Amino acid sequence: MKFADLHLHTQFSDGTFTPEELVLRAQNVGLACIALTDHDTVEGCARAAAACANVKMEFISGAELTAEHEDTEVHILGYFLDPQNRVLLNRIAKFQADRQNRINEMCAALNKLGIPLKAEAVFALANCKSPGRPHVARALVKEKLIDNLDDAFEKYLKKGRSAWVPKTKMSALEGVELIHQAGGLAVMAHPGLNRTDDIIPDLVDAGLDGIECFHTKHSTVMAERYLEIAEKYNLLVTGGSDCHGFSKKAPLIGTMKLPYEHVERLYAAKKAADAKRQAVAAK
Repeated sequence: MKFADLHLHTQFSDGTFTPEELVLRAQNVGLACIALTDHDTVEGCARAAAACANVKMEFISGAELTAEHEDTEVHILGYFLDPQNRVLLNRIAKFQADRQNRINEMCAALNKLGIPLKAEAVFALANCKSPGRPHVARALVKEKLIDNLDDAFEKYLKKGRSAWVPKTKMSALEGVELIHQAGGLAVMAHPGLNRTDDIIPDLVDAGLDGIECFHTKHSTVMAERYLEIAEKYNLLVTGGSDCHGFSKKAPLIGTMKLPYEHVERLYAAKKAADAKRQAVAAK
């Protein structure tokens, strides 16, 4: 039986693996297909695609966008994104600039608390265009300003803590539209973590294509509930480990394996969406 992992991160956002290291890990745990879903970037997709081609593994280009709807934060996974789509790249560039500014603001807040972490140290450690709180936490540990990552979040970086700064978010409806215009399918990520059940109908009306029913932090009961919701709204089913390498203790890749039948349904939906777009364009 073939399996996939459709929620993975690399050094191009807040993971610790290079695309090549991620593919090697995927091969070692016997995956037939992976999707790269770094936060607000598709930069790693070309390298991941090449690495997958070298080992004859299927690859789906993707990204994870942070959005909100009615004051509820929601993460939207885009699958089959065109990494060269100008509209997508321009919108992502804006979010990357906001992410970098957020790092500056978090470091300024830490400095006011007497913690001398420089934003430049965070950027150097992150070495990517989409830095986030995990990079600040790692920099605090590296500079010996705190003992471990958990303490960094608990004392300073969790929501409501003294150095927490909110993310800039697009509307969820805009996120779905952005993914579609870039040739992709839009899937709600880990709804059990964000508690986004109530907004699912609104996003379905906006064209949401699927739900991530299987996730390492979804219990069996949660997964079953989202499978029922997916069936109710005729949504695609996806799943992934949400692996960030070693940034969240042990790497999670291989701990959640999505049955390949769901990948086949994704491909079929992508083919149908492309045919529909072509038919509209031909009118």
